[in-house]
Amino acid sequence: MTLRAFKHSRRHKFNHSYALTPEDAVYNIVSNHPQPDRETEHRHILNCLVENEPGVLSRMSGIIASRNFNIDSLVVAMTEVPKLSRTTIVLKGDNVRVEQARRQLEDMVHVWAVLDYTKTKIIERELLLIKVSILGPDHLHEQLPTFKLNENMKFDDDILNNEIASVEAISPSTELRQTFDHLRALSELCKLFEGKILDVASDSIIIELCAKPERISTFMKLCKPFGILEAARTGMMVMPRAPVQDHYGAQVQHSYEKEEEDEPVDPTTLPPG
Repeated sequence: MTLRAFKHSRRHKFNHSYALTPEDAVYNIVSNHPQPDRETEHRHILNCLVENEPGVLSRMSGIIASRNFNIDSLVVAMTEVPKLSRTTIVLKGDNVRVEQARRQLEDMVHVWAVLDYTKTKIIERELLLIKVSILGPDHLHEQLPTFKLNENMKFDDDILNNEIASVEAISPSTELRQTFDHLRALSELCKLFEGKILDVASDSIIIELCAKPERISTFMKLCKPFGILEAARTGMMVMPRAPVQDHYGAQVQHSYEKEEEDEPVDPTTLPPG
């Protein structure tokens, strides 16, 4: 059936005699429009320059905890200047409360400055070390032994694996082929995210990934079906972008013309009168 015949049949079947008015069209668009985000709490990034003294971090975390903030990420590292550390704090909250906490942190003795990078163009990076199984999810309980309160307790996965093993026994060559298939799939996934494989063992691999926090969370979700044995994230580190200045813009006026205009005029060279 052609497209014209299909439209003709639907028009004849449903008898679309009602014409859509602009008011109906506007009402349809407005009613189907997603609701705006009314969440008042937004992510804030505070960058603190503090002295490398004992007890500074505990007092800073105490100030944030006293205002009932939940810290999503906290990274402390030394800078190129001796006795100066940079602390990056990521938390969620409304603008007024976060600004009050920022000023209170800045009033501390060992704190030089507290910068708010929430509305600044920044570079975000986080490091991930993750150990993923290459044997498949069927052997995950063997690699992660679960503590059982009762020795007679059996998990559903164990029962299912025993039933599958009793019905069909996998040969060692087939099991080895499946292991290398999982390793190849994880290698391709690592290349897509520009990660690096640091270690390869007989049953697992360790992957290093440096990217944005959202990209790292996505990578961990994609690795979850293979079986995540261990994972460690460093937390977010930020640095503001530098503005790009155009030193070689289009010249409106030649340089020699500008020099001639800037030179003072000698009255003796002027004609009389």
